[in-house]
Amino acid sequence: EKAVNLKKDLAEMQEWMTQAEEEYLEKDFEYKSPEELENAVEEMKRAKEDVLQKEVRVKILKDNIKMLAAKVPSSGQDLATELNVVLENYQLLCNRIRGKCHTLEEVWSCWIELLQYLDLETAWLNNLEERVQMTENLPDKLDAVNDALESLESVLRHPADNRTQIRELGQTLIDGGILDDIISEKLEAFNARYEELSHLAVSRQIALEQQLQTMRETDHMLQVLQENLVELDRQMTSYLTDRVDAFQMPQEAQ
Repeated sequence: EKAVNLKKDLAEMQEWMTQAEEEYLEKDFEYKSPEELENAVEEMKRAKEDVLQKEVRVKILKDNIKMLAAKVPSSGQDLATELNVVLENYQLLCNRIRGKCHTLEEVWSCWIELLQYLDLETAWLNNLEERVQMTENLPDKLDAVNDALESLESVLRHPADNRTQIRELGQTLIDGGILDDIISEKLEAFNARYEELSHLAVSRQIALEQQLQTMRETDHMLQVLQENLVELDRQMTSYLTDRVDAFQMPQEAQ
């Protein structure tokens, strides 16, 4: 009777493993939304815990069959053969579910990381847009134009590492057919805004550089003119002090 019960327990265990494999490993999952992906991750975590909890039952079966084999070798040998099959299948199921759980957790981590990089770069784009707007309607002063140019250039020196991460993470998920529609839409919107703002910012940078150069040249010309006027004033004052007749003065002084 004990052998019959153990044989029944082995059969039930094998049936449970078959059902677990069908439910957790053979279903075709489509992750078209973050909610679906998150739910799948949580389901696989529960599946891993469920499978690992069966380890106690498997050990009890193994111990009972060993005890029976010691008492009744003939019955125990047949059960030991069946036990080995169950143990092998159980270990395989554990490994496969662990693997799938790990894969889904990595995918979820990849998605979260992508969102974090997008948030960082979106904040940078917002800053860039603000700096570009600050270059409009500047006062016609050298310092104001120079400060606006330096401010814009400091933002444009932003490294490209984050955008590289966004591209690679997004492509990895899309290639796996995971959240591909959502990610493609997000990347398209981000890239379009990045290209538009970058082009506008570089155009404003060039315009400010040209404006600054013109203002510096004008400022230099005014400085030279001012120096000439000061010198001329000095000469005129000298002529007047010395009561020099106008017709005796150099042509430029007349």
